[in-house]
Amino acid sequence: MAEVAEQTHKKSKWLPLESNPEVMNKYVHKLGVSTKWAFTDVWALESEFLNMIPHPVLAVLLLYPITANNENIRQEQEALLVSAQEAGAGQIVSDNVIFYKQTIPNACGTISLLHSLANNLDKIEIDEGPIKRLIDRTRSSSPEERAKVLEGDEELAQAHRISAEAGQSRPYEDTNLHFTCFVQKDGHLYELDGRKPFPINHGPSSNLLEDSARVIKEFMNQNSGESQFTVIALGPNQQ
Repeated sequence: MAEVAEQTHKKSKWLPLESNPEVMNKYVHKLGVSTKWAFTDVWALESEFLNMIPHPVLAVLLLYPITANNENIRQEQEALLVSAQEAGAGQIVSDNVIFYKQTIPNACGTISLLHSLANNLDKIEIDEGPIKRLIDRTRSSSPEERAKVLEGDEELAQAHRISAEAGQSRPYEDTNLHFTCFVQKDGHLYELDGRKPFPINHGPSSNLLEDSARVIKEFMNQNSGESQFTVIALGPNQQ
């Protein structure tokens, strides 16, 4: 996609998006996402609580703290995957997975929302607007090309800013919290984190919410001294 690759835009720092389903729903619904679907809090990761979440769940968002410990875990994971790839035994990533690289500081909230929506276009209707235009324009692009387009998308940047300012807490430019997204594609669970170089295939999945919860619990156990974790699911709107 030549016109995408040739674009260069200055990366401006965005305000962090609050981990608030109400804010997220207003954000995406205003931009054309069908109101049949909505984000909702996941209060606990045990099965009895997960069963209370409206199904089917199409995506799971995780907000987590960036610490020295989980940065080491991330780097080790990436090194192992790259080494396996070079040895011809790398992970298999479906061509149907849509992945956005994050190059804009604090844009992880919007990128996670994009991951949740762009990978469910067969289920979620999106009317004409900034989100649909971005997804359509970059459908066949590389993750890096998608990042370039997002850098220059002033309309989406403005919508993000309005939503970030609409949260209950005062937005700060500096934060150590980060969003990632889990989706199910072609029978596998994928972690889509724009800070990572590629999607992470966590293996076969028959229940997106349960399988995401398993991965999230493992991650939380590796960071047992931290408490700033928030889990949000995308499913049918109950309002």
